[in-house]
Amino acid sequence: MASQQVLNAIFAQVPGIMAGGADLTGNVGLTLKGQTVLSAEDPTGQQIFFGVRENAMGSILVGAALHGGVLPAGGTFLVFSDYMRPAVRLAALSGAKAVFVWSHDSVGVGEDGPTHQPVEQVMSLRLIPQLTVLRPADGNEVAAAWKVIIEGEVPCALILSRQNTPVLAGTKELAAQGVARGGYTLMDSPSPAAILVATGTEVAVAVEAAEMLSAEGISTRVVSLPSWELFEAQDEQYRSSVLPAGIPTVSVEAGVTLGWSRYASANVGIDRFGASAPGSRVLDELGINPTHVAQVVRDQLA
Repeated sequence: MASQQVLNAIFAQVPGIMAGGADLTGNVGLTLKGQTVLSAEDPTGQQIFFGVRENAMGSILVGAALHGGVLPAGGTFLVFSDYMRPAVRLAALSGAKAVFVWSHDSVGVGEDGPTHQPVEQVMSLRLIPQLTVLRPADGNEVAAAWKVIIEGEVPCALILSRQNTPVLAGTKELAAQGVARGGYTLMDSPSPAAILVATGTEVAVAVEAAEMLSAEGISTRVVSLPSWELFEAQDEQYRSSVLPAGIPTVSVEAGVTLGWSRYASANVGIDRFGASAPGSRVLDELGINPTHVAQVVRDQLA
């Protein structure tokens, strides 16, 4: 997991990190390699095993952040972020710099079915004032997201996938600045006829759809938008340079489409609960695939 690698790489530079999960520490990439576990016998341990109690974990993170001197990070699956909502709201309200890491971020979870497949959670987290939500597209964006978290002053939600995603062409050069600004043009053409704006693992879907359209002579820009909050903090000139008015724009995100009208004229998303099947099949059946995305663009241009 990219986030796990990044976290351990930066630990030597940020020794105040404390991290753990609600019985899912390894699954969400919050294992601090070589670090002792916080316990009654060793209160200096920086690895925390919270147990299956997400709400308590959130409250502990907020308390540690308000105490100061540490950067507390805790995680679980995204669908269980609902159990943590009071603590997340309190972190945002009080400016407590806690890091909430939520993985397994879409119906790509697969066979566990709708109970474990988040669809409304990402958008609902964006509703919380003073919380920065980051949903990176690949390993390079994950590294850039952690940089934003370390350097920032507000609580952050880092949203990660279960399924693998390729390292995308261009992110090595563009992600560091692009993620810090919330969004950036990842793939472009001189005069795009359409724009695809996506987050997380769906950026790869958007890139593939854009390549299909390009082969048909439809020039398409791809915008990666990992953080709405950071993007909205940019000046109008930058925002309009990335997402100019007057060009048909289609959003691609494996979650509810409510809210995307801010940026897009059409949406590819999931406005229903998922299904129990392999993650790739669920995504495909619900239209999160390049073929469907490309057709939505064609329909916008018709």
